[in-house]
Amino acid sequence: MSTTLVKKEEAVPGWRIVDAEGKVLGRLATRVARTLMGKDKPSYTPSVDCGDYVVVVNASKIKTDWRSKWKTKLYAHYTSYPGGRKVVTFERMLEKHPERVIELAVRRMMPKTRLGKKMFLKLKVYPGAEHPHANHRPTPLETQ
Repeated sequence: MSTTLVKKEEAVPGWRIVDAEGKVLGRLATRVARTLMGKDKPSYTPSVDCGDYVVVVNASKIKTDWRSKWKTKLYAHYTSYPGGRKVVTFERMLEKHPERVIELAVRRMMPKTRLGKKMFLKLKVYPGAEHPHANHRPTPLETQ
């Protein structure tokens, strides 16, 4: 018995729709990252982008452990100017850009390589229930 590896030309991505309403952020992000990488398929090959496209809707209704993350989690970036470190709280980020919360959580779980960046481009996140990818045939992603 030999292992069958998927070639780049043979990998056909599907579409998955995930409803983030009431889901815990970390658990949702791990499921989405595994789907983007293709690790949930039996034909997973580490050197080939064999994952599916993932559309996350209702990102503004995500849930988290409010005692630890709601007030203490911080998102920081540096503007390349002296004293240019900008810090935003989780609560403020969820109000202004709820899609970025999920994107950052998933991005940090992906491989830090060229292939990982290519896989991450297949993630589409929307704060509400409407999305422009309705003409694709979605396969629901079961999240607990």
